[in-house]
Amino acid sequence: MSDLHVPSIDDLVPSPEEIDAFHRRLHHIAPWALDPETAQTSGMRRLAAVSARTVGSSKLWMGQTHVAPATASANHHHGRSETAIYVVSGHPEFVFPADELSADDTGAPSHGGGESGGNGRSGGGSDSGAPPREIRIRTSPGDYIFVPPWVPHREENPDPEHEALVVIARSTQDAIVVNLPDLRWTGSVRTTSEDITGCS
Repeated sequence: MSDLHVPSIDDLVPSPEEIDAFHRRLHHIAPWALDPETAQTSGMRRLAAVSARTVGSSKLWMGQTHVAPATASANHHHGRSETAIYVVSGHPEFVFPADELSADDTGAPSHGGGESGGNGRSGGGSDSGAPPREIRIRTSPGDYIFVPPWVPHREENPDPEHEALVVIARSTQDAIVVNLPDLRWTGSVRTTSEDITGCS
């Protein structure tokens, strides 16, 4: 009978000698040090805080997005990145296409948080040439939004006087932004590296 090896903490945590000097310390990013040299979408302004360029991160991107009053961003998705959004100020709205197959063919709602309370909005007919039906999520400060990979969406700020500010974290270090002509699903198959802004 062989002995089962149970890893100890020493097996799991590298020693300081195994980690380069840059990654043995914490990094502080002040508001004035946010980096505007990141992928952009019309109608909003992104600023990177945690990225390869700012702190040498390899698996995470984090920053701010500012949406001006009475503005809608262009339609876009973030490729293979999972994106988490925290609403700091304002009441931004997040718009994405309805999953027509799930919602219409099975009778089950396709996504949480968007269909109740009049948040769904019709954006067109059901034929393939018409724009997809849109679902709108209205948010307030303190709310979180999760955007799965490849999901087309846009941000809107209907407030005529105040900017909306959100903090974004992505599962990839690159700020992948694929700008789209509309909210039609393109998925990973039809998107190529030439379509991606912000990738090296």
